Amino acid sequence: MRSVLSSASEALVLLIRCLVSTYTFITLPLYYVIQKPWRVKANYSTLRARPLNHGEEDFVVYRSVTKISDVHAKFIQDKLDTMEKVFCSAVSQHKNKPALGTRVIISEEDEMQPDGKIFKKFLLGGFQWRTYTQMNDEAENFGRGLRELGLKPFENVVIFAETRAEWLISANGCMKQNMPIVTLYASLGDDALIHGINETDVSCVVTSQQLLEKFKNILPSTKNVNLLIVMEDPLKPLELEGYGDAVRVRSYQEVIRRGSEASKSGKFSGVLHSPKPGDTAIIMYTSGSTGAPKGVIMSHQNIVNAMLSYTDVGPLYKNDVYMAFLPLAHVLEFISESLWMLFGIPIGYSTPLTMTDESSKIQRGCQGDASVLRPTIIACVPLVLDRIQKKIKEKIEGGPAYKKAIFNLAMEYKNEWIDHGYDTPILNSTLFKPIRAFLGGRIRFVLSGGAPLAPETHKFMKTTLCCPVLQGYGLTETCAATTLMDFDDNSWGTTGGPLTCCDIKLVSWIEGDYRINDWPNPRGEIHIGGSNVAVGYFKQPEKTSKAFYEENGRRWFRTGDIGEFTQEGFLKVIDRQKDLVKLQHGEYVSLGKVESELKINSLVDNICIYADPTKMFPVALLVPNFDQLKNLAEKSGIELATIEDVCNHPRRQQMEQLVLKELQKHAVKCQLQKFEVPQALTLLSDIWTPDSGLVTAAFKLKRKNIQDHYQFLINRMYS
Repeated sequence: MRSVLSSASEALVLLIRCLVSTYTFITLPLYYVIQKPWRVKANYSTLRARPLNHGEEDFVVYRSVTKISDVHAKFIQDKLDTMEKVFCSAVSQHKNKPALGTRVIISEEDEMQPDGKIFKKFLLGGFQWRTYTQMNDEAENFGRGLRELGLKPFENVVIFAETRAEWLISANGCMKQNMPIVTLYASLGDDALIHGINETDVSCVVTSQQLLEKFKNILPSTKNVNLLIVMEDPLKPLELEGYGDAVRVRSYQEVIRRGSEASKSGKFSGVLHSPKPGDTAIIMYTSGSTGAPKGVIMSHQNIVNAMLSYTDVGPLYKNDVYMAFLPLAHVLEFISESLWMLFGIPIGYSTPLTMTDESSKIQRGCQGDASVLRPTIIACVPLVLDRIQKKIKEKIEGGPAYKKAIFNLAMEYKNEWIDHGYDTPILNSTLFKPIRAFLGGRIRFVLSGGAPLAPETHKFMKTTLCCPVLQGYGLTETCAATTLMDFDDNSWGTTGGPLTCCDIKLVSWIEGDYRINDWPNPRGEIHIGGSNVAVGYFKQPEKTSKAFYEENGRRWFRTGDIGEFTQEGFLKVIDRQKDLVKLQHGEYVSLGKVESELKINSLVDNICIYADPTKMFPVALLVPNFDQLKNLAEKSGIELATIEDVCNHPRRQQMEQLVLKELQKHAVKCQLQKFEVPQALTLLSDIWTPDSGLVTAAFKLKRKNIQDHYQFLINRMYS
């Protein structure tokens, strides 16, 4: 029966190929005239950056050839040199336009699942919008309310909350009073949270009702906190008791009300204190992948210069809509939202739990945020794009063989013609339409940053979403700005050319065998110099002097990343000094590179590659995707009921060998070298979360912690 179905599928695909070839032959002249593919192909190879020196020394510096846009020049002319001025400019331009949107939570109800379990689900209404004027009034009143509660200019304020409209409004309210904000990820563990609060000497923490309970445990360990401001939950009453007599707990709305009353009565106790360009705007804590999180000091001019450089990349339109869900404590999200405000682009807030119709907190029959908002722009980290890709592939793999064959044919056909400078409008509006609908159906472009995006994921998402997926490269220390792909860039695995706010220097790293005279392209450690480079690390002068330096009047940052510049001026991030391990026979293994390639396999939920320098091969610690593992195990007669069964199963070793073989096949497809491919693997039932201490708040691996935690298993794999 299977052979008959297979033959039928092959015959159908062959027929479709014939029809497509006929259609292409007839319509190609028309598409040639309409789409002008010669221009598109010429743009693929346009020079994005050129070297300023010719590598006579051990470094080479690259600078963007992109001209500053008229929009960028106008903002400079208008002297937008602080975030407070950026915010005021946005309000004066867009006044009564919708600015920030939040979905109405109608109720939270129990929903029975097919397996008998009961989950809490949201019944959601539409988006409610604040206009720019309303947002500005709220921010001004929040800032005044803080002053009424005793805070002063230059006094640090921690914001520790999930991404939401009140987060951004609170931040702008603080900046209007020249109070630097300290950003901490909402997923931080207690120790990291206490560290950030104590190091910055804050007395006031702005948090959410969902996270408030944490403070009952940590307040005794904080030095100066005497005020908690709580963003309310729309469904649950706010309990203000239980935090001690020395700590005041106030609702967000109460602070707004205090500021409003003070303004109306004319008894406002503090004079407005606008920041200067060199004043500190944010102390942004990194996620802490190699130790305790570091507070990066960003001045107002650092952030503004980084943000404005993005305006040189491509056009933004009046009908654009942005869906926000990344942590606002992440520099990419903060810069993005600030930029969209400046251009009057509405920002609708979402969460990973409510984003799509199939998200875990969406009640059956209720639409996800993307379907309601229908955004044209989203910003993602590679982890999100990897998961979307896996979900799409799982649906294709789980369907009929003929659908899989047709999908693969469509992907092959579209990629071939894109390489020749053409688009495929009929495929986009038919076969790929349901995939686009997954994110609302109107996505115009996707921004990706925060970690390297695997080339396979990059190509797959660009093809299926029918829009540019613009990968960028930047760090907290460079205010998220270093490079970004433009709309004409058809490359994979690169991060585009330099932005106009900075230069990029490649410095030979002899120990890792990366040199600027390498053929065919120069390679070396990436140093970034420009007006976007941060002031340094808060209260850490030694780490600051090691990572930052001044040269010819320009501030530079040593990234520790290894880069390569292509002939077109694209930067490829190819390695990281701390991730590079030299094996027994002298081969170098880039742990991060191997992980990013293997992570896109559908069997993998998370993976950590470990390489012992005294051994000949790396090994893998793998948290599996349970549904995919269960399917693979069933083919070999192994039954699994829960993820916990994985570690206790009598045939665990057989399962690990099955998964290892699948990973090794995938590694070959990804063109990994033999010495880079794990030769042993251990399956884990643990879920790696920030609370476990094994990943950061941004879900980056904490390698040392993972090694210490699983040392016994690592030893067993090498024995």
